[in-house]
Amino acid sequence: MAEGSITIVKATAQDCDRLALIGASTFLESFAGVIDGAALVNHCTKEHSVQTYDRLLCAGAQAWIAQLDKAPVGYALICAPDLDAAEPDDIELKRIYLLSKFHGSGIAAGLFDAALAAARGFKRLLLGVKADNHRAIAFYSKHGFDQIAVRKFNVGGRIYDDLVLARSTDTDPQ
Repeated sequence: MAEGSITIVKATAQDCDRLALIGASTFLESFAGVIDGAALVNHCTKEHSVQTYDRLLCAGAQAWIAQLDKAPVGYALICAPDLDAAEPDDIELKRIYLLSKFHGSGIAAGLFDAALAAARGFKRLLLGVKADNHRAIAFYSKHGFDQIAVRKFNVGGRIYDDLVLARSTDTDPQ
């Protein structure tokens, strides 16, 4: 890993540009060559715009940014769920993204811990993950998530399978 110190800070409305930058960067890094290129660019342009993050935060979403000497390298974001499998008192881990250079460093676990702490008081923490994203699924399994459904996920006009996972917010599987 690069020299410097990693910090995890709570995002504010002034951080929407940083969230958009890391969101698009990590999505491209993860799925270029896996998802149709035009669909991928279309998705990032829409779903990882500054306006999208501003809308999410204004609607009550909370986010945490992992930064290396003030440069964003990852983030986690929780919000009201938009998953069909959601029940009252659920919250969604909408995004947890980290540049691959930092995988295995413990940063993702730190971001997850921040999101889980904010989710306390809700019954379950839900998320959607691309069905063939084995690395992410292993991370979520390690953190107590179980599959509860499958949904279709639109990436730039292309449809992919997503697993919907859930875990209680009041237990720690580790």
